[in-house]
Amino acid sequence: MGIGLKELLVILLVVVLVFGTKKLRNIGGDLGGAMKSFKDAMKGGQKDDQATDETEKTGTTIEGEVTSKTKEKV
Repeated sequence: MGIGLKELLVILLVVVLVFGTKKLRNIGGDLGGAMKSFKDAMKGGQKDDQATDETEKTGTTIEGEVTSKTKEKV
């Protein structure tokens, strides 16, 4: 009882009639750009996570205090 090919074609025809082909092309381009930006942001977040992991392994300085690898004050 799902949507068949005929129903999808009717829906597509109605969408084209309502929005027009130029508007659909713009919407598709905008949606593609948004997806690309989202993927780039996700990759950037993974790079930030890796940098945080590396600084935790080597020890960091927090407000002038040196911390050890286990984050205990030295």
